[in-house]
Formats: sequence, structure tokens, C-alpha cells
Amino acid sequence: MIESFIDKLSEHPALQALALAGSRTGLGCDALSDYDLYIYSKQPLPLTFRQELADTFSEKAELQNDYFGPGDEMQLKDGTFVDLMYRDLDWVEDEIKRVWVGHQARVGYSTAFVHNIKTSHVLIDKDGRFSSLKQLLETDYPQALQKAIIRNNYPLLRSKLTASFFDQIEHAVQRKDHLSMIHRTSALMESYFDILFALNKQTHPGEKRQQAWVHAACSLIPPQFDEDIKELTQGIGGETQLETITRLLDHLDELLKQEGWV
Repeated sequence: MIESFIDKLSEHPALQALALAGSRTGLGCDALSDYDLYIYSKQPLPLTFRQELADTFSEKAELQNDYFGPGDEMQLKDGTFVDLMYRDLDWVEDEIKRVWVGHQARVGYSTAFVHNIKTSHVLIDKDGRFSSLKQLLETDYPQALQKAIIRNNYPLLRSKLTASFFDQIEHAVQRKDHLSMIHRTSALMESYFDILFALNKQTHPGEKRQQAWVHAACSLIPPQFDEDIKELTQGIGGETQLETITRLLDHLDELLKQEGWV
């Protein structure tokens, strides 16, 4: 049924490109994986057409599910889950140029968007523009981007003067604020993985299966990487949390020093 759904979707004249991305084009999909379909057009497709798609193909549908950007979610009549996301190609081009050409880093997930484009499977590309943007990302990982990501994220781990993530976690421990411990530890790990993927000149795969992506795509991995991650995730809020984070960051420092970054 997904094939018929895609065929019908591609008929709309406003659609410029259609791509499959997410877990089905990543490290591997499983029974929990839905179909992430990205529709590229000047504006989200008309709601009447989207309702027609839902009426024809879906058992359940939630249209205008715009919490994280314009989109729809459907469960097709054969049980397949489809997540539709609408994007403007002008915006996509600006984002690619900002990161891949302009070398602008973020705090965590710096290259997650370009990874989404880079790993997309093109289903429809009416004028070739999406494929051209995707081809731009096949060039070598920019050294200036690697440098920007590491420099932007590394001090936040624990070396900046005040309010590093480590400082914030330490204060949360002292206050016995368990929610803050979880929140700030998550922020620390976002920067940790941003640094690690940049060090290996790999685009960031997003929030899922990061540990597996490191093993699949990276040759430079901190010592005791798996052990540190396991101990950290199982010990948030425990008495040894700060010791565990210290050990994890020490091992990252060891790798960064080996590669001449700190």
C-alpha cells in the first residue's frame, strides 16, 4: 500500500521533490520504524489534497500535526505508519549553506539536518534541485566545520569559567534536583556526541542509535566508550554520577589530546 500512497502523493503538481529519510535509510529499521516522507514544495500541500490522501489510504490520521514543523501522521489501512513532513527547498538550501558552506556550529546536533538530507533516498525530483543539494553534501567534510563544532561544544562540557554542563550537573546533585540532573546530563551528551562525530568527520545521525552509529562510522573512539555510556545512563541520580561523568570526559580528552585538539 505504501507504493500506491507514494504514487498518489507524487501526482500533486506543487510537489517539487519527495524523499524517504529517517530510520528506514539509516543504520537499520525494525518493526517500530515508520516511513518518514519529506515533501519539498513552496508551501505545504493543500489540506484538501492531504485529507483526500487520508480518506483514501489511512485507517487513522492526524493532519496538520505541526508541533515540530508542518506535517501529517497517518496509519495506512495495512497498518503501515507514515510521517509526512513538508519543507521549502529554499529553506533547505539556506540550511545546507549555513552549515556545510558557512561552517556554523550549534550546541549539539550541528550536522543532524545535513545528515538527514545526505542519507535521504530520492523518490521524486522533478527539476533535479534536491539531488543537486544532496550532491553538494557528498564533498569532503569541511575541516573548518569540524573545527567550529569542536570549539563551540568542547568548553561547554566542563572547561568554561562558569555554568559548564558539568558545573550545572554538580549543582543539581548538591540540590538533589533529579530532573535537572537528567536534563543537564542530556545536554552534556548532546555536545559530547557532536564533538565525537565532528572529530571523525561524520555527520550527526540525530538522537537515535548514536552509540551504534559511532561504532559503524567512526574510527576514533574514546577508551572504554561503551562502558562509560552504560555506567552513565544507568547511574543518573546515583551517588557516583559525577565520578562517571568525569571518567567519560577524561577519556574523551585523552582522544582529543591524541589527535592534537586539546
